[in-house]
Amino acid sequence: MATPRKAIVLLSGGLDSATTLAIARSQGFECHALTFRYGQRHAREVRAAVKVAASMNVFDHRIIDIDPAAFAGSALTDPAIAVPKDHPDPAAGPAIPITYVPARNTIFLSYALALAEALGSFDIFIGVNATDYSGYPDCRAEFIAAYETMANLATAAAVEGRGVYRIHAPIVHMAKAQIIHTGMELGVDYALTHSCYDPTPDGRACGRCDSCRLRMRGFAQTGLTDPTEYAP
Repeated sequence: MATPRKAIVLLSGGLDSATTLAIARSQGFECHALTFRYGQRHAREVRAAVKVAASMNVFDHRIIDIDPAAFAGSALTDPAIAVPKDHPDPAAGPAIPITYVPARNTIFLSYALALAEALGSFDIFIGVNATDYSGYPDCRAEFIAAYETMANLATAAAVEGRGVYRIHAPIVHMAKAQIIHTGMELGVDYALTHSCYDPTPDGRACGRCDSCRLRMRGFAQTGLTDPTEYAP
């Protein structure tokens, strides 16, 4: 029996990354999940990532701590900046929302690339999505393509011809409803995932931030029940 190829999968604990992990598994990869604590407002999403990784029997799940000083100036990392809520159309906000975290995906992918080279893997999966949040510059297909080019210029494994790195972004052009349908077909338990930017102290989703509203709308469009527990 052939040895499965290894893939590094960035796993935040959210709906998108859980679906991306399920896609990688469905393609036969041995999945090595990678989650980060980077000073985000709450620990809820990291706990969700642990549960998602366990439910999908990943080969390995690593949680890496990054100095939050690198990510200042975002509503997701600075308690002094309010998380925007109650937008009538959360997909049509400002060009670059205040929830953008400086260079986050560039940094996360760099950790993933280093781990991939160390493990002899040439496949990295990331759950970026440009359909709902086109304002995030590091969620665009153009960014993923550029990073892939860089990865093949910057690593000894690629330069020495041992392999070609691929950055997989399988849901980048999917609408939220498509992502949910795909995940359901692949057996994702969305009750384990967490999407809220600003959950209540007891861990319930606020139901009002852009991420919650996009999730709620996606489930409504699929006709499926969102298993997330929302605050009243």
